[in-house]
Amino acid sequence: MSRERLYLFDTTLRDGQQTPGIDFSAEDKAMIARMLDDLGIDYVEGGYPGANPADTSFFREKRTKRAAFTAFGMTKRAGRSVENDPGVQMLLQAEADAICFVAKAWDYHVRVALGCTDEENLDGVRQTIEAAVAHGRIAMLDCEHFFDGYKANRDYALAVARTALEAGARWVVLCDTNGGTLPHEIDAIVRDVASVVPGERLGIHAHNDTGQAIANSLAAVRAGARQIQGTLNGIGERCGNADLVTLIPTLMLKPLYRDAFEIGVTEEGLRGLTHLSRAFDEMLNRAPNRQQPYVGSSAFATKAGIHASALLKEPETYEHVPPEAVGNRRRVLVSDQAGKSNLVAELERFGIDFDRRDPRLDGLLSEIKQREAQGYAYEGADASLELLARRRLGSVPTFFRVEAFRVNIERRYDAHGELKTFSEAVVKVNVGGDIRMSVAEGSNGPVNALDLALRKDMGELNAYIDDLELVDFKVRILNGGTEAITRVLIESRDGQGNRWLTVGVSPNIIDASFEAMLDAVNYKLLKAGAADGLAVAAE
Repeated sequence: MSRERLYLFDTTLRDGQQTPGIDFSAEDKAMIARMLDDLGIDYVEGGYPGANPADTSFFREKRTKRAAFTAFGMTKRAGRSVENDPGVQMLLQAEADAICFVAKAWDYHVRVALGCTDEENLDGVRQTIEAAVAHGRIAMLDCEHFFDGYKANRDYALAVARTALEAGARWVVLCDTNGGTLPHEIDAIVRDVASVVPGERLGIHAHNDTGQAIANSLAAVRAGARQIQGTLNGIGERCGNADLVTLIPTLMLKPLYRDAFEIGVTEEGLRGLTHLSRAFDEMLNRAPNRQQPYVGSSAFATKAGIHASALLKEPETYEHVPPEAVGNRRRVLVSDQAGKSNLVAELERFGIDFDRRDPRLDGLLSEIKQREAQGYAYEGADASLELLARRRLGSVPTFFRVEAFRVNIERRYDAHGELKTFSEAVVKVNVGGDIRMSVAEGSNGPVNALDLALRKDMGELNAYIDDLELVDFKVRILNGGTEAITRVLIESRDGQGNRWLTVGVSPNIIDASFEAMLDAVNYKLLKAGAADGLAVAAE
């Protein structure tokens, strides 16, 4: 059975850049464009030439090999010709395969925002699309506020779409600009529009203000649209855009879409999706969303013992798709709710040699549950769990011992006469019998000072931990009162992009932090092969 082609349009570099706190450099944009091109995206929108010097410069050369490199901008202004509109001329001069123009599809906005007549707006759409086609560009129109406009004045919204089509637009894209439309409305409206604009020329651009961007995109596809616009990891202004990282595996793995449609992403590209998603988050300097569908670290995680037992026998019992299909992995969490099946699965994943009849397994499971009762949370701290298991069932080298540490916090005036708080840490470390003492000031508090002091001078060990970085620090108070127990969760990463989590628990927040920090360093040393390169004693 032949399948229809669906086209994917990525607007990460334009709409995604409107996310608060995100500002791509020229190098970032070039790298992201290559990532999207390699993935198999059909249209990569690079930005708005003329809006700022960075975007204008970005369009001095084509940034993709396979995908249609796309510029974005407005249709011509009322009262001007295409030739005398600098914005349109900038788009026509850009090194782009396609141009995505945006125009008002809501007559209310035409009057209030543009201050022109409905006919002048239609004339601007017509002349602009015709000019782009005449310049050999793939032309498309983003019909801004289309769904709100359709509800207010169906005839005018359809007139905007029809005008673009008749002028030669390859795509007419219906935008849920405010993100407030629901899937049943999308379905009904797109079906109606498809009677005017053929589905193979129709696209959807959904925002996530009601959490429906993906559902709305899929509803539009079922109703006839054949282009989907979205962003990597769903970034975008306000609540974000439709997440292509979720849409791609849904289209490729779910029978309703897989059997009816094909997209430009290959199975190999799909298997690299988890890596791509997390690499993109690394570029944004933010922690990946653990609960992101398909690619999140918790997407295929199982905690309940009865679930784990069935999962290990037949993965399909608790997995809607194979995690390997998207480059993710199965995780069976070990916690106070865990059974032996959970523990066995995790030990196998860690690569620890053990005998299922080994009585130490029961002791390890008992210790885990006891420690969880004290406040530890190993389901979110894989690295600490692996170190605990290896110490019980095998051996973990003693890379170093902390003989003592001290932290001072002082509030004083600096050289400029400003009152500031300073943190200073002293750490005494035994590395292979060599006692080393280091002092460091932390600009970001006592934990930062401890981290700097601990790793300041560890002799030969420094070569293995130079690229170690603490990237996230979470504190939770487990009970109230003056004797509260504190749990600290630390996320670390290294220069190879590896991430791991460690946990510490104590009535003293500094002790809890230092415990998690020590696990982070020991885990890095273990994985970096420090035991092979140094003469270390076994515990």
